[in-house]
Amino acid sequence: MDILITGANRGIGRELATRLAARGDRVIATTRAAGADVGGADAGGPDVDWQTLDVSDAASHRALSVRIGARPLDLVVCNAGVYLEKGRDRPEALTPEMWQKTFATNVTGVFLTVQALLPALGRANVGKIAIIASAMGSQSRASGGSWIYRASKAAAINLGRNMAVDLAGRGIAVGIYHPGWVRTGMGGPEAPVRPGDSAVGLIERFDALSMATTGCFESYDGTPVAF
Repeated sequence: MDILITGANRGIGRELATRLAARGDRVIATTRAAGADVGGADAGGPDVDWQTLDVSDAASHRALSVRIGARPLDLVVCNAGVYLEKGRDRPEALTPEMWQKTFATNVTGVFLTVQALLPALGRANVGKIAIIASAMGSQSRASGGSWIYRASKAAAINLGRNMAVDLAGRGIAVGIYHPGWVRTGMGGPEAPVRPGDSAVGLIERFDALSMATTGCFESYDGTPVAF
C-alpha cells in the first residue's frame, strides 16, 4: 500500500512508519520542521520517504500535494497532534494561544490534510483515512482536566464521523482511533502501553477498515469506544 502518516518523526507516528515500511508498504512520513530529528536518512527503512509538513498551514499542504504529484494514496493517517496544557490543568494557566495552536493542529490540521490529499485518495482502489483521536475526547468520559486537549479531540472525533458520511459516496472509508495511553513524550513514562504495541494494534485496525465499518471509533486493541 501507499501510505502517508503525519507527525511521524516520534512516538506512535514513528512506530507506525517503521512497522508499515518493514512489512513492505511504501510510506510517506511527515515532520513539521525541515531538519527535524528523524534518526537519520534511513530511519524507518528504505521505503520511508520523509517530507516536511506543518499540518496547521494550508500552504504547506499545497506544497506537499505538488511534491506527491500523481501518486495514489491507499491510506492517510492523521496522527500529528499536540497536548500543550499537559500538567497545567488550572483554568488560570490556560491561554488563548494554547487553544488556538491546539485546535489548529488537532482539528484544522486533520481537515487540511484530508482536503489536500483527497485527489490522491481518489486515485486509490479504496482510499482510507485514519484519524488518531483519543478516548479523552469521548463525551461519555468527561472526567475533568485537560480542557483544551479533550475539546480538540472531541472535535476531531466529530469531524471524522461527518467525513465518513460525506466521503462514502467517493468510496473513501474513515476510521477514528484511540491509540491507548502510550509511553511517549506526550503520554509520559507512567503510561501502560508501549508504542510498539499501540502501533501493531492500530495497523490491524487500519487493515480492517472498510466501507462497512466507516465512521467507527475504536481503541487500538479493537474495543469500540463510546462517542
